[in-house]
Amino acid sequence: MLKELGPGLRLTIIFTVLTGLLYPAVMTGVSELIFPKQANGSLITVNGKVVGSALIGQPFAKPEYFHPRPSAAGNGYDATASGGSNLGPTSAKLLRGTIKMDDKKNEIVDFDGINLRIVHYCVDNDIPYESSVPLDQFRDSHGDLDDVKLIKAFNDDKAPLLFSAKAPIPPDAVTASASGLDPHISPANAETQASRVAKARGVSADQVKQLIPQSTDRADLGFLGEPRVNVLMLNIAVDQKFPVSK
Repeated sequence: MLKELGPGLRLTIIFTVLTGLLYPAVMTGVSELIFPKQANGSLITVNGKVVGSALIGQPFAKPEYFHPRPSAAGNGYDATASGGSNLGPTSAKLLRGTIKMDDKKNEIVDFDGINLRIVHYCVDNDIPYESSVPLDQFRDSHGDLDDVKLIKAFNDDKAPLLFSAKAPIPPDAVTASASGLDPHISPANAETQASRVAKARGVSADQVKQLIPQSTDRADLGFLGEPRVNVLMLNIAVDQKFPVSK
């Protein structure tokens, strides 16, 4: 019996060493030698401090920054929970959003939904819109839009809130990527946000728009994919060119 097991055991050890140790070591060494930046995660540093990766998106919410596309990865851009919502185009949850109760029995947003994203994108970027009910009815005591109230209004079976933008909205502004980690937005999305960023930084929109091309990646090989703007790189460029007064 041991005679029959011997060859199999030896092959197992040999291939374990080859494919489990030698091959990864050689590939890691070659990658470090030829593509050192990519092999280490395409990390971006500012003033000697790592601020992110060019390959993984991260949330930006302040008005002085360009915002990334929505993310369904965990609580947003969670690399340990990469994935999409897996909701279809006719899903009521995807369109209208849902709410839930937290541990303290307070109503909170469970899933925001495309309708709510459109509302915020219009309001944040001064895009004209039509609403069946004035949005002021959905503001809290601080004057901010109450997302829970809006989602309830969108899901009202008798008289649902109807909201539409009067200008085209880039699809990537209100839809998440399949991975939930996409670091890019479309040039159209960046152009739309430029006025808001410029206003928050006290400069003209044209000045901010001039920075967009330098953070834009063209189609791979000239024909694969679409032009795309790296949000982190663009925000770094904006910070360096037009720092926010503190």
